[in-house]
Amino acid sequence: MTSESTIREFEPIPLPDYAEIPLEAMRAEALRFLAVMRKRHTVREFSPRPVPRDILETCLRVAGTAPSGANHQPWHFAVIGNPELKSRIRREAEIEERAFYAGKAGEEWLGALRPLGTDPEKPFLEVAPWLIAIFGARNSVSADGVARKNYYVPESVSIATGFLIAALHQAGLATLTHTPSPMGFLNEICQRPPNEKPYILLVTGYPAAKAHIPLYATEKKPLEAISSFFL
Repeated sequence: MTSESTIREFEPIPLPDYAEIPLEAMRAEALRFLAVMRKRHTVREFSPRPVPRDILETCLRVAGTAPSGANHQPWHFAVIGNPELKSRIRREAEIEERAFYAGKAGEEWLGALRPLGTDPEKPFLEVAPWLIAIFGARNSVSADGVARKNYYVPESVSIATGFLIAALHQAGLATLTHTPSPMGFLNEICQRPPNEKPYILLVTGYPAAKAHIPLYATEKKPLEAISSFFL
């Protein structure tokens, strides 16, 4: 492993891959992708139907293309399909969830969750074919093989997770972002070092045949509420 004191110099290369498309085609492509993503819904009822590993690998490669602080790519995706490990994760997660719903969260937070219909029971952690524990590292070996301190870790991991969710949805799979707190137990189960922090436990697979979603979850803020333009 090379020391982090090794400094890479700036080596510009011509922009690869970019191909401009006409404005009308650009508008059509943006609208097409909007239509695709409007069909994405978080689900909590999954089918045990298997999903081939290679599909997840492709989606993880998409996540790996995300931008990151200093291009250090400070993420690790621990993919769990083993039934015993999934059962263990469920047991550990439900310990934290029971404490959360018993009062640790506070009434305001629990009130905010009430329209979503959540509770301490997390059967989807065993039913879904795949769990993806997403970690962010304070320091790691970068793509060029150098041990470095990482920067903007939460932001970088969040962007990569967004890429992953979009890729899984595009592939035809449902997802759920689960965040038991604390979730340090994932380090032990997934054999990750202490310099890595678990951020999200992403559940993925086919939705159950009679899956439901909360009506509340379909309420999205309009464009004017989420954006400002300065011309």
